[in-house]
Amino acid sequence: MRQCEECAHWEPAGAPGCARCARLVDEIVEEGWRAFLEREFPGAGPEEERAVAEMVVDEPDRHQWRVVDAAYDRLTCGECGGGLGRGPVGCGPCDLANGFRFVAVETDRPHVPPGNEHALRVNVAAVRRPHWVSAGELLRRLSLPVLLEGRLPTTAQAQAVRALYDDGASMERVVAAVYDWGT
Repeated sequence: MRQCEECAHWEPAGAPGCARCARLVDEIVEEGWRAFLEREFPGAGPEEERAVAEMVVDEPDRHQWRVVDAAYDRLTCGECGGGLGRGPVGCGPCDLANGFRFVAVETDRPHVPPGNEHALRVNVAAVRRPHWVSAGELLRRLSLPVLLEGRLPTTAQAQAVRALYDDGASMERVVAAVYDWGT
């Protein structure tokens, strides 16, 4: 794990507040999109990318979650004008898109425990849409460095961290508990 030069959190746990960490979280999604395009649509330009994005969101259950999230990033909501699936809570098309994103395929990366990719996906979704989750749910950002290293907390570990937060523990204590996972 590396500390962020801008916020001093382990990268990318400073997202969404730290711009550098937020870009690193977006890059998790973007690298999946680039690999998909290179494999399935080599040489696709910006015009083709939009058409590919529309095709992907029409069949999200046939694509990896990173590809689906990136496809939504390339489309605009007709109701709120924001990125499809990232608009305000209560925007019908964004609410629908956000729900459909979770039917996408989750394939664990090699050499990670089963469920790591699901945990990564849920945490990335929370960080990229902070206005959709509570402050307690946004604590998920703290586990991103651990998940990216290929570790996975137990349910008990995750619940213990949440309990610390709910009981009013200092953020330093909460962070320390997260980074003790797997050490």
